Amino acid sequence: MDHLLSIILCTPLVGLLVLFFLPAGNSRLIKWWANFVFLLGFFISLPLWFQFNPQNDFQFVEKVSWIPSIGAYWNLAADGYAVLLILLTTLVGFLASLCSWTAIENRLKEYYGHFLLLQFGMLGVFAARDFLLFFLFWELTLIPMYFIIAIWGGQRRGYASIKFVLYTLIGSMLMLLGILAFYYQHYLQFHRLTFDMGALLETKMPPEMAWWVFWAFFLGFAVKVPMWPLHTWLPDAHTEAPTAGSVILASILLKMGTYGFLRFSLPMLPETARDPKVVSIVAALSIIAIIYGALVSLMQKDWKKLVAYSSVSHMGFCTLGIFAFNPAGISGSIIQQINHGISTGMLFLIVGVVYERRHTREIAEYGGLFKVMPVFTFIFLIATLGSMGLPPLNGFIGEVVIVRGAFEVSFWWALACGIGIALGAAYLLWLFQRTMLGDLKNEKNMGLKDLNWREIAYFTPLLILTFWIGLGPKPFFTILDRSVANVVEKVQPGYYQERGLFNPLLPAELQPGVKR
Repeated sequence: MDHLLSIILCTPLVGLLVLFFLPAGNSRLIKWWANFVFLLGFFISLPLWFQFNPQNDFQFVEKVSWIPSIGAYWNLAADGYAVLLILLTTLVGFLASLCSWTAIENRLKEYYGHFLLLQFGMLGVFAARDFLLFFLFWELTLIPMYFIIAIWGGQRRGYASIKFVLYTLIGSMLMLLGILAFYYQHYLQFHRLTFDMGALLETKMPPEMAWWVFWAFFLGFAVKVPMWPLHTWLPDAHTEAPTAGSVILASILLKMGTYGFLRFSLPMLPETARDPKVVSIVAALSIIAIIYGALVSLMQKDWKKLVAYSSVSHMGFCTLGIFAFNPAGISGSIIQQINHGISTGMLFLIVGVVYERRHTREIAEYGGLFKVMPVFTFIFLIATLGSMGLPPLNGFIGEVVIVRGAFEVSFWWALACGIGIALGAAYLLWLFQRTMLGDLKNEKNMGLKDLNWREIAYFTPLLILTFWIGLGPKPFFTILDRSVANVVEKVQPGYYQERGLFNPLLPAELQPGVKR
């Protein structure tokens, strides 16, 4: 389909424009329209999965001159990695919208308008192949998320929203300096002005500058992940944001950081990325995040804050896998990013369900909910087991592949992953035990209603993906083969050839004798 990516990007934007003309007093019409637009966006994005050819790199290419005087283009394309993130974004966007049906009752027009604008920005980040366009989309995501937290958030929403913006804005400015450094160096070397990402990959950054540019990129992406110790904005933002905002933050916005590492930091600055000092620093920060996030989760009394800190731990696995620089580590990291979006998004939806009914997130207020909410308990159990990596659910395959990649680099890396997995099981099972099992001690919980059909509807796609990735992950790994191989060959040239492995970048006649 021609211009497929532009159509996917513009669907929420067109929906936003129509939303402007809907009467603010007709809340039902606003809800139906917003949910229809998000659902339509998901269906429009599905051809990406069916039309994508795993044997090619970037596809669905669109390139139109935008600002020719500075070499900026409306340049869109998607490889396997981007395809998975775009599909995850369109799906989670619809589910977040659907979960807001009864949760939000005031200023509905502005609420759904901000989510549609946010959807446009997130999709643009994953589809852009022009650095200036990418940066504009990156910055665009800050504005609607700030207002979503600041207007429809909890009691400390003002503090949380300002903290979110300041952290991410400082990181963005550092990233912009790195972009401009590449832009300028490319002009010096090739005498042409361009923001084209493919062209900028050809730029050889001087070693003394490469170190500073790498850390500028690193800080911009690490804040978004968020890596320890730059994570402190996350628990506040998650806790104060409305349920849909927390779902989008966990499932999509955090992935923008890991996407930046794999799309820019490693392939554009491979010599600096594989510097032993750099690897040691990033590995140490990732391992601290894995264990620290899990330990802090164990101490939480607030249900939502526990899930928020679990993201710090889970994303630590993803960054550790990336800096293993091998196919197992990187592919496992990407799969785990998708898994985190599914499982943690589901956990935030679960918190939203009980908060709507009881208006408290204190874990001590619950207990024995299985007796009055059996369907809810079953879904919570699947989300818990998937998040902690129990086979045959989605989290297992991502974690085991990351551990395989980490073990190839260091036994201690793998051991740290094992400790993190054990701690993850501890805080998740303890949460489930305290809230779902035992006796109904609190009389306020006796009249709680189980899930309605709308709530079951937005959990169902996530449950399907939980079992699909756990039982049949091959299509997901296949679509990522070339994306992963491109990064590996950048940071470790000859990796596949030296080990006699199948190289997705080579035609069949040039493959080594060892086939996978």
